[in-house]
Amino acid sequence: MHKVTRYTDLCADGLLDERIRVLEAMAASCALCPRTCGVNRLNGEPGFCRAGAETVVSKALPHFGEEPVLTGTGGSGTIFFAHCSLSCLFCQNHQISQERLGTPTADDTLAHTMLSLQEQGCHNINLVSATHFLPMIIRALKQAAARGLSLPLVYNSNGYERPEVLKLLEGIIDIYLPDAKYGNDAIAREFSGAQHYTRYNREALKEMYRQVGPLEVDAEGIARRGLIVRHLVLPAGLARTEAVLRMIRDELGTDVHLSLMGQYFPAYLAHTCDIINRRITSEEYHAAAGLLEIYGFEKGWCQYPEEVEDCFVPDFTKKASWR
Repeated sequence: MHKVTRYTDLCADGLLDERIRVLEAMAASCALCPRTCGVNRLNGEPGFCRAGAETVVSKALPHFGEEPVLTGTGGSGTIFFAHCSLSCLFCQNHQISQERLGTPTADDTLAHTMLSLQEQGCHNINLVSATHFLPMIIRALKQAAARGLSLPLVYNSNGYERPEVLKLLEGIIDIYLPDAKYGNDAIAREFSGAQHYTRYNREALKEMYRQVGPLEVDAEGIARRGLIVRHLVLPAGLARTEAVLRMIRDELGTDVHLSLMGQYFPAYLAHTCDIINRRITSEEYHAAAGLLEIYGFEKGWCQYPEEVEDCFVPDFTKKASWR
């Protein structure tokens, strides 16, 4: 394994300050995601995602529903952020992404949350939908690192990212966990409101892979560094799974760990569109899984729909429990 500068080193050397400065400048005329709304987020002006100047945290907990290399025995220290750069009709986390349920959180409070998850024995800090709050998160990370945070950082993303922003995370993020949602732009526009999704997703995956490479695990099988790509199988082949797998093979090779997810069900506004207003069938999922062998992917996980529990979806309105 080659030497990588970790966020602890960047913090100790005072180099996080420059990253924060550039991210804040991007937020001042917002260009943190591909929508480049241009609003002054630092003054509280909302763009497409409706996020303002303060981080909004929806939930933070040791999470055991992620891939096994992330959860291990201690769980993934997951921090869910409110708001989103996409508007997926079928969003399973719509309570936080679209309804924006959460608590405004100061930098020092977020730093304390990270440290608390480390103290609880989590294997990593898992930042879910963090893009629109990056300046604030990196400010909090600086505080947490100075106070002893040393866990790997996971960047859990919808895959709709600007490579220019991702470059600023080099040496900060240890594990990238992006979606590759669609292999067709027209479908991405219709079901997630995303322009040019496939181009941004392709370039984002390439930049993430350049930074961290293939997945590396420790002696206990816990991820320490690398890329894991998630793909959710949609009804009627709408995600264009074959095009997604072909892109990953052609751009990154077949050494990438893939997580092929079969947990789709008609959430949020899926009832407004007949074609997505149902669960995927076992046949649809197995057809998608068969493409992994055809395209040469041997590393990763398959989540067969018949093995998905009905109660796996989190209820973010509950404070005392996950479900």
